[in-house]
Amino acid sequence: MQARLLLEDGTLFTGAGFGADGETTGEVVFSTGMTGYQEVLSDPSYCGQIVTMTYPLIGNYGITRDDFEAIRPHVHGFVVRRHELVPSNWRAEYSVDRLLKEYGVVGISGIDTRMLTRKLRHYGTMKGILTTGSEPVEALMERLAGTESRTDQVALTSTKHIYSSPGEGARIVLVDYGAKSGILRELTKRGCDVVVVPHDTTADEIRRLRPDGIQLSNGPGDPKNVPHAVATVRELIGEFPLFGICLGHQIFALACGADTGRLKFGHRGGNHPVKELATNRCYITSQNHGYTVVEESVKGTDLQVTHINNNDKTIEGLKHATAPAFSVQYHPEASPGPYDSSYLFDQFLDMIREHQSNRTPVPRQVELAAQLKGAR
Repeated sequence: MQARLLLEDGTLFTGAGFGADGETTGEVVFSTGMTGYQEVLSDPSYCGQIVTMTYPLIGNYGITRDDFEAIRPHVHGFVVRRHELVPSNWRAEYSVDRLLKEYGVVGISGIDTRMLTRKLRHYGTMKGILTTGSEPVEALMERLAGTESRTDQVALTSTKHIYSSPGEGARIVLVDYGAKSGILRELTKRGCDVVVVPHDTTADEIRRLRPDGIQLSNGPGDPKNVPHAVATVRELIGEFPLFGICLGHQIFALACGADTGRLKFGHRGGNHPVKELATNRCYITSQNHGYTVVEESVKGTDLQVTHINNNDKTIEGLKHATAPAFSVQYHPEASPGPYDSSYLFDQFLDMIREHQSNRTPVPRQVELAAQLKGAR
């Protein structure tokens, strides 16, 4: 089965199709991870994107149930140099080809992914159409030109209903903008009582859950496409300890009065160096984002920069000057990538304990009376 990838600048790649038969459009991006293709495929942050893997061999260790970051793939298309039909790994349950077929994801292999990556680095990410059909290039180009950029990715990937992962520790409300399972795993293995809520949950609804802390998850797309989330976070800052990751980091920045902007080709992969300014220590991090907090916009806000990217000096971490709140642009839960930054979840729980110790105790009778009044 032949497949073609056509970019909006007219560049055409012809290769072999695998996965599903059909046609898809999306933003063409690249990921530099050498492993972790299953986590990339199932990461909700890739919703709306056609993902190119820079590592040439994909699928050699197969697909296993334990490595999903969501219940299904969220990429709109998959581009590789070579895919392996017969994986060799004792954990493997089936192949990448079978996974893509099962969920209707179109793939293409056998193209020059190095050339494609260099083009995206030089000119920036661009729209593309991936098809196994035989329509003329002119018809594909016309259809691609009429494609509008998606703005509803968060609504597509967020949970629709509240659910919980009970624990005996701190109660954490995890606001799901397209959360990876790794965030929930890191919280639950620390004994947290986690309640996951949809992206459009209001501040009052979160208050009624009586959280000890609030976790803002990763997610796809432009943070300015979810103004309701920015307004909710703005209302909760200072009231509860707060920790934002990736899109949650950008939403936190917008809520504090900073601005965000689009990167030329984004940061995607498990090998991005980040410097912690307080210690001057460098961490190798897992990243997946196309937007960043604009450095100049932080001036005059209550935000302080805590981390920067060693490659391009973009902002990678922020904290609030007075409120118990901080955020990072990268993924401390990894999956895929190094777990060097998982200590940030421990810092979040330490912040919660400190916040609780500094609060004025409320007599139990007063708290019970307030609950009964609210119930009426």
